[in-house]
Amino acid sequence: MRSTRQQKQSNQRYSIDEYLQLVAGEKVADDSLLRKACKLTWDLPTDEYMPNSLDVTLLLSELGSDETTLIVSLLSSVRLLKTVGMTTLKKDFGETIASMVQNVCQLHSFQSIDVKDTPEQAERLRRMLLSMVQDVRVVLIKLAFRVQRLRQLVKAEDAIRIPLAQESLDIFAPIANRLGIGQLKWELEDLSFRCLEPETYKQIAQHIAEKREERENYIADIVATIDRIVKQANIEAEVYGRPKHIYSIWKKMLAKNRNYDQLFDVRAVRVTVDSIADCYVVLGLVHGEWHHIAQEFDDYIANPKDNGYQSLHTAVCGPEGKAVEIQIRTHEMHEFAEHGVAAHWRYKEGSSADTNIQSSIDSLRRLLDPNQTDDADLLDNFHTDMFSDRVYVLTPEGRVIDLPVGATPIDFAYAVHTEIGHRCRGAKVNGSIVQLTTPLKNGQQVEILTAKHAAPSRDWAIPHLGYIKTSRARNRINAWFKKLDREQHEIDGKAMYEQELKKQGVRPDIKLVLKHFKLDTEERFYVHLGRGDISASQLSAALNEHAANITKDAIPVQPRKRLADKKTKGNRINVLGVGNLMTTIAKCCHPVPGDGIVGYITMGKGVTIHRDDCSNVLNLNETREARLIDVEWGDADIETYPVTLIIEAIDRHGLLRDITLLMANEKLNVVEVNTLSDKKHQTAKMSVTVEIHDLQQLSRVMDKVNQLRNVIQVSRASTG
Repeated sequence: MRSTRQQKQSNQRYSIDEYLQLVAGEKVADDSLLRKACKLTWDLPTDEYMPNSLDVTLLLSELGSDETTLIVSLLSSVRLLKTVGMTTLKKDFGETIASMVQNVCQLHSFQSIDVKDTPEQAERLRRMLLSMVQDVRVVLIKLAFRVQRLRQLVKAEDAIRIPLAQESLDIFAPIANRLGIGQLKWELEDLSFRCLEPETYKQIAQHIAEKREERENYIADIVATIDRIVKQANIEAEVYGRPKHIYSIWKKMLAKNRNYDQLFDVRAVRVTVDSIADCYVVLGLVHGEWHHIAQEFDDYIANPKDNGYQSLHTAVCGPEGKAVEIQIRTHEMHEFAEHGVAAHWRYKEGSSADTNIQSSIDSLRRLLDPNQTDDADLLDNFHTDMFSDRVYVLTPEGRVIDLPVGATPIDFAYAVHTEIGHRCRGAKVNGSIVQLTTPLKNGQQVEILTAKHAAPSRDWAIPHLGYIKTSRARNRINAWFKKLDREQHEIDGKAMYEQELKKQGVRPDIKLVLKHFKLDTEERFYVHLGRGDISASQLSAALNEHAANITKDAIPVQPRKRLADKKTKGNRINVLGVGNLMTTIAKCCHPVPGDGIVGYITMGKGVTIHRDDCSNVLNLNETREARLIDVEWGDADIETYPVTLIIEAIDRHGLLRDITLLMANEKLNVVEVNTLSDKKHQTAKMSVTVEIHDLQQLSRVMDKVNQLRNVIQVSRASTG
């Protein structure tokens, strides 16, 4: 990689035609998207410390990147996007390019990341950056932008240079290594090391420079010897001295506790051949010529590295007893080692991928997408399954929190610290307040708004309300409520019980409820309920089962099919002692299965069915009371029953829309809606009649309506 070419901006060194010739390697047509993108970027103002997308694109062209990558790189200038919007890019360059540009700019936003906490934090951040993009080329472009920025930061102030260098070394160089892009990895490491440890960098560079002539003469003799013995074996090979990177030399000096002169691979040679078989033949020839150092041998062809890297590494005692490292690989292995996924695209586009190339990318594909079998899908499906079940979000301080997909701000709060979770009262995502049920997405910054005292809500632990996803959060919430004193548990439990009775409009015998939960006293029942040992859904099911003190009145969990003929509607009620008669559901109280009911004989209209606590029934005079008869819910096929909900709320624009949308999402049929607004007090009272299957569904819907913004109270319509 020729950093000396970066002394001036590309538009100061070339004409547009010369530049495009360098980038594309051929004449670029006037109507080409590449030329169009180049013209958009050509005259943008430059910054001494910020990378120019023209230079970044030139760097990517040296890696053999495809045309789409080069176009996206040109268009990913922050300065350009301040003047050209995404809508224009979609129109002029297409959806794919615009989407990739948006992804690159999203990665650009991470320019000051604090990774000093732990190595685990750095790894989480790497995963977050990888999981935020749909196409691997986006990461390649970001890495090229970072290399170019480091090139320009060599003389910048420490306050600017050092944090970016540390971030590059901790985050971006390992990503380049993971993708097998050795050429970018080495430059990221060397440039970062030069910024962070300038004195050490200079010392190693001086060691290399001082003995350069001696080393080059020695290597030339080794190269000549290997070239001779491979030609005698009729093997076509390219043999040359391998450049050493200062950061890798320093790391090996630390790891092996040796000084510069004691390192084996300071003197290094690389041999590239046509086939894997030739690799092993050359290995045998080298070991036959010089004594090899056994502990320094690695076979990365038979056992590739996780990023797809393949090569034979050996060290031998050369002339004068000096150690020499020798790498042996095929040409395809060398391309992949230097350019990683970029090399893969080059071969793929040429439709000449053979088994050797396929073998060299197998382990990379396992990293990027372990389920892919079609090689062509590698570019389009970088959103790897390794991270598909996780989201990575940031605290305001830059710490990365790893959560499962679907996690909410409450899950985030408990992941940061249990006390933060207990005191959570709201959340901001990227600076905007959101509902606590909002699923978090990769790369978002989350800030938890807390109260002075811990007071988690019991609703958070109710699954169907969608407040939490993680078992950690649920366990912490349940543990908090269990620690409350018994008296408070009893008070809370009794309040919850009364609220559920009011919500469902039932009043079963408490003894049956106690028997259901195998408890002997009301006090113990309330304590268990208030402490969370009995959940809201368990209570709802018990009340449904024991409604009106008759166990057989329980409504089936699965809805029955609707009868095709509405005239058979009366078959859902049995008049005791008589069998089926024509019946009508009373509009004053709207009983549903699970309610205690009673029949009233009308004049010529059969039997009207009321709830047994309906005020119209309770206030009958003695004459009309004689018309009451016993009835029960029958077993006829029916799906839904009308129920009226009374919703009180602070009036706002879109309230009715939100309520009806919620009903639609719950797949409920809304029969009737009446709204009464009080403009003086800015309140609204709504009467919404819906068809429901059973009391459990009714309880769930009422819970969700109660969570809507500005809703004060939801109750079932009072009888009478």
